[in-house]
Amino acid sequence: MSILLKSLRFIDCDTVHELNDYVVDSDGLREYDADSSVNITETIDCQGLFCSEGWVDLRCLAGEPGEEYKETLESLGELLKQSGFAKAVLMPNTKPALQFKSDLLSLKQRTSEWFTEALFQVSVTKDNKGEDFTDILDLNAHGGYIFGDGLQPLSNPDRFMKVLQYLQKFDGVLFDHSYEPLLALFGQMHEGVVSTRIGMKGIPNLAEEVAVKRNIDILRYAGGNLHFQTISTAGAVTEIRKAKQEGLNVTCDVSVYQLIFTDDDLQSFDTHLKVNPPFRSKEDREALIAGLKDGTIDALVSNHQPQDFDAKHMEFDLASSGMIGLQTFLPALVKLSEEMSWPLLISKVTKSADAVLRSHGSKSTKFTIFDPKASWEYDVNSNFSLSSNHPWMNTALAGKVKYVISQGELIKL
Repeated sequence: MSILLKSLRFIDCDTVHELNDYVVDSDGLREYDADSSVNITETIDCQGLFCSEGWVDLRCLAGEPGEEYKETLESLGELLKQSGFAKAVLMPNTKPALQFKSDLLSLKQRTSEWFTEALFQVSVTKDNKGEDFTDILDLNAHGGYIFGDGLQPLSNPDRFMKVLQYLQKFDGVLFDHSYEPLLALFGQMHEGVVSTRIGMKGIPNLAEEVAVKRNIDILRYAGGNLHFQTISTAGAVTEIRKAKQEGLNVTCDVSVYQLIFTDDDLQSFDTHLKVNPPFRSKEDREALIAGLKDGTIDALVSNHQPQDFDAKHMEFDLASSGMIGLQTFLPALVKLSEEMSWPLLISKVTKSADAVLRSHGSKSTKFTIFDPKASWEYDVNSNFSLSSNHPWMNTALAGKVKYVISQGELIKL
């Protein structure tokens, strides 16, 4: 069966291509040749639609096991598909943590039927506490290549150095959300004029920048592969830029919503805007965008962190951090497309993001087709997540994934 996609515009990392006709069949997606003998069984008008390689998310979280009421593996798998992601890295911050080979093998089996290829960041320390190591080599023998403590920073410099050394045995990658916990203690938002005005304990840029600089120094000494997750400050961008120019094996990503909101937005005390790292200043946001444009920042991530109703509906200083971010990922890209080109944005969720994984996982033969102008209501009826902790809930958004392609099959969403 061959499906003709008429007037589709393909985007790659370099350009937005001219309108063209494409065929989806057992060979995948390819340009349509009118002179060929292809038997077209269905024709779809794709005027106004864009297509790219399937997207890659380097940071999302499931509630299962332990907190299935927030997000099950089943709901996360459907959510990733509906959001256009062909590959995703799941964090290890479940209950219990993802730290034994039996856990890893079970999760790989349970996600094997997903449209999205699931990869796993495996806990590098027991219970993600930053103290005793997990059995890194045994976990690698069963398919673990990405290690880290997910939501928790590996703040012990001795542990950090030894992990970088261990991972070199099999070309593994250390993912780390780097910040100094003691400098962020009791912090609720970015430390700045706004936090002072509204009387909120702030988290200084220093908390992140001290840790990033120290970890780069350790990388320089120990060698290995280091990926910084969810950087948020201008100083972090500067340090990572210098490290890349020096030739160190370092990459980084930024949460897409970090580029949408700033600390000014927290004057409403909306707990759905409480995230870690916190939304920073306009100057930090501008530095992050500059880092995306010059290649310092390799990927955009959803940082999907589901929270239940009770975790968010309380006083700001008691509320849990985190925001869901998969279904709203494309609407966020649409907003960012006013400041950055589509080829740049697509590169940060395809080729550049995939390169962070250092060839682990399969080469994607999946594609995402989306309408950047499609308007839809984000509410309880359209939400595929089991959680609803997002400030855009019950608002109209622009940008909708319409189809995904996998193994020559066109899936309408």
